Amino acid sequence: MALIIVESPTKARTFNRIIKDNKNFVFATMGHIRDLPPKRISIDYKNKFKPTYEIIAKKRKVVAELKKLAKENKEIILATDPDREGESIAYHAAYLTGHIKEKWPNAEIIKNGLNLNLQRIIFHEITPRALKEALEKPEKLRLDLVYAQQARRILDRIVGYELSPLLWKKIGKNWLSAGRVQTVVLRLIVEREKEIKNFKIEDYYQIFGFFEREKREKDVAIKAKLISKDDILYEQKFSLSLFAGDYQYSKTTINGQNVDKIKKDLEAGGYDVSEIKEEIQHRYPPPPFTTSLLSQDSFYKFGFSSKMTMRLAQDLYERGLITYHRTDSFNLSTQFVFKAKDYILENFGKDYALDKPRGYKTRSKMAQEAHEAIRPTKLDPSAAESGKDQKITINHKKLYKLIFNRAIATQMKEASIKHHTITILSSKAYLFESELQLVIFDGFLKILNPEFVKRNKVLPDIKKDDSLRLISLDTVENQTKPPPRYNEATLIKTLEEKGIGRPSTYAPIISLIQEKNYVEKENRYFMPTRLGETISEYLAKSFPNIFDLNFTAKMEEELDLVADGKIDTVRLLQEFNSPFQKDLSQKKKDDTKIDVEEEIKEICPSCGSPLVVRYSKFGKFIGCSNYPKCKFTKPYLKFIPNKICPEDGGRVVLKFSKKRKRFFGCENYPKCTWSAWKLTK
Repeated sequence: MALIIVESPTKARTFNRIIKDNKNFVFATMGHIRDLPPKRISIDYKNKFKPTYEIIAKKRKVVAELKKLAKENKEIILATDPDREGESIAYHAAYLTGHIKEKWPNAEIIKNGLNLNLQRIIFHEITPRALKEALEKPEKLRLDLVYAQQARRILDRIVGYELSPLLWKKIGKNWLSAGRVQTVVLRLIVEREKEIKNFKIEDYYQIFGFFEREKREKDVAIKAKLISKDDILYEQKFSLSLFAGDYQYSKTTINGQNVDKIKKDLEAGGYDVSEIKEEIQHRYPPPPFTTSLLSQDSFYKFGFSSKMTMRLAQDLYERGLITYHRTDSFNLSTQFVFKAKDYILENFGKDYALDKPRGYKTRSKMAQEAHEAIRPTKLDPSAAESGKDQKITINHKKLYKLIFNRAIATQMKEASIKHHTITILSSKAYLFESELQLVIFDGFLKILNPEFVKRNKVLPDIKKDDSLRLISLDTVENQTKPPPRYNEATLIKTLEEKGIGRPSTYAPIISLIQEKNYVEKENRYFMPTRLGETISEYLAKSFPNIFDLNFTAKMEEELDLVADGKIDTVRLLQEFNSPFQKDLSQKKKDDTKIDVEEEIKEICPSCGSPLVVRYSKFGKFIGCSNYPKCKFTKPYLKFIPNKICPEDGGRVVLKFSKKRKRFFGCENYPKCTWSAWKLTK
């Protein structure tokens, strides 16, 4: 009998449903079972950074059961997830069952352990076909992936456990934390806020004309934008150098002083159609989902946080509905693309099916091409809705449909769109331009963006040299816009483009910097708190190399090389740690304190001293500046502008549940218990 080891009970149930025999016993470890202890660094610098692992306290009963089952079965099959974290869980399970001999920095698989047969199976979907193939072709434990996971864990432990006490000393709060990637993510948000504050906002105008043909009743009016005068363009483009790249923006040279003169000239001029351009462009479907793209799309379409998206995707994967969701590859299996063609033929017709499958090339240098993109395991759009699983929610169904439609769309014909550009010239050399588009063939848009097809505009019946009459002018006053703050989607996109972190790290890091009160969300956009700004500024100045974007990306590349067996773990750790410890020893000599308190325009009712905003591990609060002599405190309330409680007329405040979910309440709580998840307009 074989003992199959997986991570979760849901995954175990899916295995049991598929295997359906008495020859295997599926056991769930409930995640990691062995790790570095939480209260000490447990890295032996003098012994090549050797880590000291111990059984996680809450998993002692799980480990005892695992060891018991290992003795009762003749074969162990490690069936954890295919990424580095999954390989690490498999490694520690093999160690605890007597199959691994640790010889740091390497490890050795014991051939004659408790069980004569230790196998590792690799699969990217939990389906009968995938499990059958994996069981027929078992592999060895991939120790290089384990070494890469250990190297990352040790790097993060060194930075976190060495820098966090330094922050405690500088700021006086022993719950603060610093992280190798976490601090870089925070720095992106902080630097963007500085760029926004330093951006120079300028006013400018745009002028739009509405035209119709002379001597024609009930004609379609053409809206056109004023482009130039005497072939000199009004619109100018600018590029701003940012911390994470360049920002492109534009403005016109039309200002308040010349807008009236231009309008007067336009109202006096005659107009003719000087040129009509028609061009048919082909729009191709976007690639299938990677972890990053799925997080971005679910944020824009449903408002899901990256943490929520990953939790929902994990549930769908463990139930056998989608392929593994932590991936940076665009690959799709041969079986899927040919079945997708059959699905498209049956449901949309031959005009929508490709003659041969479409493939995509990833831009990421770190993409693991052996993996697959995220796709459904069945060609059934309602697969998530069938069955009696009560834990499949409406959000699971939304995410499944998103994944299903995106994967199918990759194998559909491209859309054909006619772009219609009308150039209108005035007798005074002013040039207007109107752009219209007409969907000739919807292709993949039929499944991915049917609303776009429905908004199809009717092209006007107009020809070159037609005379036009100006109906009206519309003047729009604008301002140049600073670079936008990051939201979850744009932050993840930037991290991926810069090669910072891995797909599995995005969600926990973004959650952590919010839990630590380093950043806040304002209408879904990240804003740094005073605490976050202070920490970012201090660490970036004190350790400029470690918290540099390029350095962090280079470290990810080197961790990938460890996973490929091309560089040594100890060498990587030494090259990082030597300069880090040198900088750290210098900073430890500095005893100056950093103040993160924010003074507000309120007086303490107890002693008359100014009140200040302070931070605790539970969030912001207001306290007396005369602490510890005066211990007055009160909650920090964030009021929503122009919103009044419908029950007692108090001001509406933003609050958070224990699970950090936003909701709104009355400032007069507990006298008034009104609350709402959303506010009506």
